[in-house]
Amino acid sequence: MGRRLLIGLLALFASACRGDRPGHASDAALQAVVDSLVPQVEKASGMTFAKPPRFAVRTKAQVSAYLKTKLDQEFPAQKVEGVEAAYRLLDLLPDTLDVRSVLLGLYAEQVAGFYDPDSVTLYAVEGAEGNQLRLVLAHELVHALQDEHLPLAKMLKDVTNADRLAASQAVLEGDATIAMLRVIMPDPSALRDPNFWQLYRDQIKTAQSSMPVFKRAPLILREGLIFPYLAGAEFMRWWEGQGKGPLPTPEELPRSSEQILHPDRYAAGDEPVPVAFTDSSGSVLYEDTMGELELQVWGTAMRGGGEVVSTLANGWGGDRFRVYRTPDGPAPVLYTVWDDSTAARRFASGPAQRFLDRPRAGYRTTVDTLTLDGHPGVRVVRAPDAWARWRDLPTAR
Repeated sequence: MGRRLLIGLLALFASACRGDRPGHASDAALQAVVDSLVPQVEKASGMTFAKPPRFAVRTKAQVSAYLKTKLDQEFPAQKVEGVEAAYRLLDLLPDTLDVRSVLLGLYAEQVAGFYDPDSVTLYAVEGAEGNQLRLVLAHELVHALQDEHLPLAKMLKDVTNADRLAASQAVLEGDATIAMLRVIMPDPSALRDPNFWQLYRDQIKTAQSSMPVFKRAPLILREGLIFPYLAGAEFMRWWEGQGKGPLPTPEELPRSSEQILHPDRYAAGDEPVPVAFTDSSGSVLYEDTMGELELQVWGTAMRGGGEVVSTLANGWGGDRFRVYRTPDGPAPVLYTVWDDSTAARRFASGPAQRFLDRPRAGYRTTVDTLTLDGHPGVRVVRAPDAWARWRDLPTAR
């Protein structure tokens, strides 16, 4: 849900790793830092620059205005309406939450520097702490390198499948995170120690408590923002361990959050099952794919919260949801397919049943097990009581 605004906008890793608070650097000093980082980043990433990116410093006010403009472009009013309707009615967002305002607050709270592929420019935020900014600049220089080796602009503007977009983002952020750590750590060999990554995860979670907006954000937003950095780094560690190149080619990119969370599913060629609605899209407000990650978050929310446990594959095969406009309010319809009937029953009797047990005034909720072209499936519908389509529910294949 609105996962991509700019490359590497968050500075969660910097907040987790920074130590002392040095003074703020001048523009000239920052340029010198960038120049000194270029060869280190090239070595750490295994890629070389054909042409280093432009570098610029912006005030917090300029960055805030820029982020607002980008958010307006990539999160237009109709998309905001659809996202809010879908995730509110799935009980993943409070009814009163303004998603756009929260996203803008999250970005403004956490940004210290970023790479913008549209302008091929690396930006630093004026007043950022020296150590923090060095971390961020190293991370963002990797994104600039990625932009020379992958069609980032095309990848990040594909908004037809949020789960596939999240998988691509995880590759980019995971790769940049690993390279950044190689640059700043006295002994990069520590990155091969599983204990280091557990410590790193703990530091990230501890850092959350110092970010007021992030701490108050709903679970679905928090998990979606952290996922590319943590799960992405784990996937890219696995990728390197297979003796593969610095980055997957466009053809090799993972196609789902399931493949990021469980690299063995990627290795086995477990591709997402495409699910498509077969009825008219005339009354559709919004349509997208949730993927394993968001369905894991949904399951956690239906249990009443806590830590999202995504280490065990849940048998996700594919999904697609639509939000329909109706005279009495929006109506989300979610189709999911699963690897086997056991996984489908587990979903239907777990998260879906708990959702069914959470009534909403003026709405009817149904959960049905079914088969879609030979795949075990589960359909979840929440729509106004008076919705005419209850007599002829939307179908999918």
